[in-house]
Amino acid sequence: MGKTVAKAAAKAAAKAPRPAAQADPGRSMLWLQGLLCGVLVALATPTALVLGVLLGPGLLALLLDRAPGRPAARAMLLFGLSATVFPLMALWKAGHTMEAASLLASDPGTVMLAWSAAGAAWLLVQVAPHVVRLALESVALARTNRVRALRARCAEEWGFPPPDEDAGAT
Repeated sequence: MGKTVAKAAAKAAAKAPRPAAQADPGRSMLWLQGLLCGVLVALATPTALVLGVLLGPGLLALLLDRAPGRPAARAMLLFGLSATVFPLMALWKAGHTMEAASLLASDPGTVMLAWSAAGAAWLLVQVAPHVVRLALESVALARTNRVRALRARCAEEWGFPPPDEDAGAT
């Protein structure tokens, strides 16, 4: 009789819906990124050194940017990565040694190019919304002036009194 009860309990447990995983998907991605960073440092220390130095501002922005989607950090990393292509190629052509990596990471021209690219990305992210808003507002103002001029011309042609500009502002 004990075996039948255990079998019934096992069948009931198998048929019962299982709860979804309670883990946060972002937390899993964080662990995966940490694992990949560890692999990069362990297997390619010279590359990690060069990338760490040249992408420093972008990595710092990644930690500090709290905006949804992290637009500043993403742009800084993208622009910074574009400036790391040739230093990484030089590192790999030089034999992928720590000596070559430290020479590249301490070269002021290389570092300033990568950091300037990241700074340009940050500036672009900060200024672009204001420029777009200014452009859209100027287009809307020009359209409003054209419509007002057309309305005044139509009122004059059809013999209506000129429109009251203050009344249209409400």
